[in-house]
Amino acid sequence: MQNLEFNRNEDWMKLLWSDRKQKFEKVKLGGGKKSIDKQHEKNKLTARERIEYLIDKDSTFIEIGAFAGYEMYAEQGGCPAAGTVSGVGYISGKQCVIVANDQTVKAGAWFPITGKKNLRMQEIAMENNLPIIYLVDSAGVFLPMQDEIFPDKEHFGRIFRNNAKMSAMGITQIAAVMGACVAGGAYLPIMSDETLMVEGNGSIFLAGSYLVKAAIGEDIDNETLGGANTHNAISGIADYKFKTEQECLDYIKVMMSRIGDNAKAGFNRAKKYSPAKNAEEIYGIMSENNAKPYDIIDIIERMVDANADGTSSFDEFKQDYGKTIVCGYARMDGWSIGIVANQRLISKTAKGEMQMGGVIYNDSADKAARFIMNCNQKKIPLVFLQDVTGFMVGSRSEHSGIIKDGAKLVNAVANSVVPKITIITGNSYGAGNYAMCGKAYDPRFIYAWPSAKIAVMGGGSAAKTLLQIQVASEKAKGKEVSAEDEKKLLDEIMQRYDKQTSPYYAAARLWIDEIIDPKETRKYISEAISAANNNPNIEEFKTGVFQV
Repeated sequence: MQNLEFNRNEDWMKLLWSDRKQKFEKVKLGGGKKSIDKQHEKNKLTARERIEYLIDKDSTFIEIGAFAGYEMYAEQGGCPAAGTVSGVGYISGKQCVIVANDQTVKAGAWFPITGKKNLRMQEIAMENNLPIIYLVDSAGVFLPMQDEIFPDKEHFGRIFRNNAKMSAMGITQIAAVMGACVAGGAYLPIMSDETLMVEGNGSIFLAGSYLVKAAIGEDIDNETLGGANTHNAISGIADYKFKTEQECLDYIKVMMSRIGDNAKAGFNRAKKYSPAKNAEEIYGIMSENNAKPYDIIDIIERMVDANADGTSSFDEFKQDYGKTIVCGYARMDGWSIGIVANQRLISKTAKGEMQMGGVIYNDSADKAARFIMNCNQKKIPLVFLQDVTGFMVGSRSEHSGIIKDGAKLVNAVANSVVPKITIITGNSYGAGNYAMCGKAYDPRFIYAWPSAKIAVMGGGSAAKTLLQIQVASEKAKGKEVSAEDEKKLLDEIMQRYDKQTSPYYAAARLWIDEIIDPKETRKYISEAISAANNNPNIEEFKTGVFQV
């Protein structure tokens, strides 16, 4: 398949991925080497070291939210990974959610994005019926920003509401207190099923010794006030105590090994096969800067399993109809899946009309809605591959009812009850983001390639629109705007807009769960379905009212 253009595309995508790896290496340092060294001096592991020790060797760990908070809170010194390391992994063979406070980042204090990330991890546990492990080491709410983290529905207090809800749902929650657990945060371990504490470092109290002295005049040290011995022997709040973190983590492994198996959703899985075509070639298919059309089936065939005879398992649905969206059935790591993918090739309808790739037309919206309903009928998980510039505009589309057909697709996506996994490979613009199961439409997991761009419209169109508005505003004030001034304004707008459409901007705000390696996409999809298979409670599929 390789040629000069392929090699150029491959270099572009690999450079994007290399840049992502370099950025991640900085994120992994958390609060920096000095903070890590201080953690070690106290005989404490870092959040990442704790997770690495806890999960099964050679097992898959899917980190979620590594870039949460990226380039945010500069005035406060930053908040790498939102001060929390989290993901979905395996402990004693059981898939579970793990959330570990990073004490090297502002003593593990909670920023607004920290709350959002922790709520996202609890959401994953609830949606997929997975046990959740909290590795607690936090100073509580970051006080200078308390008004953005404390009182609202999606703020800090929602964590404890979710603790209670998960307990009622029968979801196992284990909290290991390895450092400070202060103020409102003290409720998290106590609202978990079982609480473990490490002697000397672990502490739980509503107010520390300094605040106690200020409030009621009592002189007491933190260990006596709320240390492991106090809460195991006197208050009865904690259930176990350990001399070292390693002993504590070892016991979590024992606890996980005792948990019984849950009923499964029953998603179909057969023998897995490697893709019919080389997954490495995914790098060279999408053109540099996503500037040229490409065939999405070339990417799909390098993701999905081969059949036993070596041919691709992808079976296309309505191949000759609605060509700007490709739908079809396949197997991914053995799992039966339905794929809904934007097609970037320019196509021709049966009437001889040309259709631009990446745009959703009436017929493609109609086809995709029907396919989504089929997958719900058959209990087949859905995978969305997004590279969409939006719905077709103009009189022909409007007169043909594009809004009606678009609404039909959005209705099907919104009401779909099978697990939805979304991968943003390229563009994700406007209502196309919604129709192809963007964050607002409850995908179980949503990932992006480093080539992804997420915005209300493409950068060029948006920048020119914003420029026109700004120039008109200046002229209304009686100011002359030269061609040179216009170019300077346009460059400033484009620079700002490009930053806001970046996958890192999206990942920082948790619009996506993670930026992933394109050739590893099938692994992320497989693990997502494995997680979803743990929840047998699938609602009845109902589409509600829509125009036909």
